[in-house]
Amino acid sequence: MAGAFTMVWALVLVLLWRALRRREAGQALKQPERLVVWGGLVLPTLVLTALLVYGSLTSARVTGVGVEPDMVVEVTARQWQWHFRYRDADDAVLGESVDALAMPLGRMVEFRITSDDVIHSFWVPRLGGKIDAIPGRVNVLRLRADAAVPMRGQCAEFCGLEHARMLFPVRVMEAAAMPAWLAAQPPARADEPPSAQAPAGRAPPRHRASENVL
Repeated sequence: MAGAFTMVWALVLVLLWRALRRREAGQALKQPERLVVWGGLVLPTLVLTALLVYGSLTSARVTGVGVEPDMVVEVTARQWQWHFRYRDADDAVLGESVDALAMPLGRMVEFRITSDDVIHSFWVPRLGGKIDAIPGRVNVLRLRADAAVPMRGQCAEFCGLEHARMLFPVRVMEAAAMPAWLAAQPPARADEPPSAQAPAGRAPPRHRASENVL
């Protein structure tokens, strides 16, 4: 898209330069309607059609349409915590983690996302799309991490007083290393009764608002 934009912008500059030269020379276009047809109809149609085809093919590849996922992660959002349950291709539970997400390197992961209380939004900026976590509904998002680099996930929907702390690190690792990582995760903490310190009745958040979870 950047390359297509550069070519279109260069063409616009050339046409502008030619128009300014004609204006300085006092020359009028012999057939101005041709400029309208080619510049206003043909060129935009060709450019937008090419971008639509390219975007559709790329979207199908990135989102894994028609491809069986290598892993399923059930995501439950709550004020203010992320709970992840990992399943393999045979739907067997591999493990769970809280406020930390693991992804197998180069594998397609299907996230099934919901919420226990209010609307949250699941987002890993380095991997692309985000999707809302809505109580009583399961939304599906597929992502693949092709590089084992530090990543951070976050809630992208204002969900309450501690929204800024609703962060989680994303650990990208070889698939063979995931069982050991999951086995080392602490068990999920039980919900606390409502109090002034936990107005939503949940366990306190793990991260400070300014903490770098990576």
